[in-house]
Amino acid sequence: MINILSKSLIALALLGGTVAASAEELRLSHQWSNNDIRHQVAQMVADEVKAANVDLTIRIFGSKSLFKPREQYRPVSRGQLDMTLIPLSYAGGQQPAYNLTLMPGLVKNHDHAARLSGSPFMKAIEAKMAEDDVIVLVHGYLAGGFAGKDTCITKPDDVKGLQMRAAGKSFEQMLAGAGASIASMASSEIYNAMQTGVLNGANTSSSSFVSYRIYEQSKCYTPAADVALWFMYQPLLMNKTTFENLNSEQQAALLAASKKAQAFYLLEAKKEDAASTEVFRKAGVEIAEMTQDDFDQWRALAKETSYKAFVADVPDGQALLDLALAVE
Repeated sequence: MINILSKSLIALALLGGTVAASAEELRLSHQWSNNDIRHQVAQMVADEVKAANVDLTIRIFGSKSLFKPREQYRPVSRGQLDMTLIPLSYAGGQQPAYNLTLMPGLVKNHDHAARLSGSPFMKAIEAKMAEDDVIVLVHGYLAGGFAGKDTCITKPDDVKGLQMRAAGKSFEQMLAGAGASIASMASSEIYNAMQTGVLNGANTSSSSFVSYRIYEQSKCYTPAADVALWFMYQPLLMNKTTFENLNSEQQAALLAASKKAQAFYLLEAKKEDAASTEVFRKAGVEIAEMTQDDFDQWRALAKETSYKAFVADVPDGQALLDLALAVE
């Protein structure tokens, strides 16, 4: 009797050990606060996976608590971190092709961004990620615009002679080509720089314009509306080997959660642009929307500055650029 009971306890212990071994916890790192849209996307994936009850949990480390903002891609590529949500251009030093995901005039609105995410261009970018053992779970772009301290900024002629802050190297190249002087700084420094006269204008994301209260130092705001110049690709990424090592139920739950989060991401990104416009309007700031003709002028300038520099720096840059420009 004791022998039978012992065998039963051993079998139960082994079974329990098997169950425990199949449970997985993934670590997800990002730089954003809990009320940021990007954290909400990550949290939705974590919540949906938990609800699927497939012995898989996602632990989120936000507000750059685990890795510094620009130091998250490499740990994912090495399997030291399971997941991250970052602007892909942060990893442009590791894969120069990623700089094309923050390039002026390649994306003109959110629906265009969604088409780009499902295009051969993005497949080519994903192929480069696969070389780094990285996959995309959630595609997403966030938009931005311009704020002028004393004037409206919608077309290249508007920045001539101005001291400008741009979000990204390619935008700096383009604005310099339009005759602006460039002052590089973090978006968190724009307010003081405009207040003290160091800056006449700035280019950044819709969310940063609001969170850093740039409307208090602006006379005119050019938001992302039907047409916008600034779009930044900011996906949720995962280590490819880690994903492949999950069981089929866990993989299916993660993919289903990611699909739902991607639809949410697109909808909320559109809302974020509209909300920023209302904040500036209520603050008494003039609103000047960019026209298609304005956009075409910027793109023509970008082709002679930012695009040309990218093609010169990246061996297959022209082929990638052509794929992106082919998406309408």
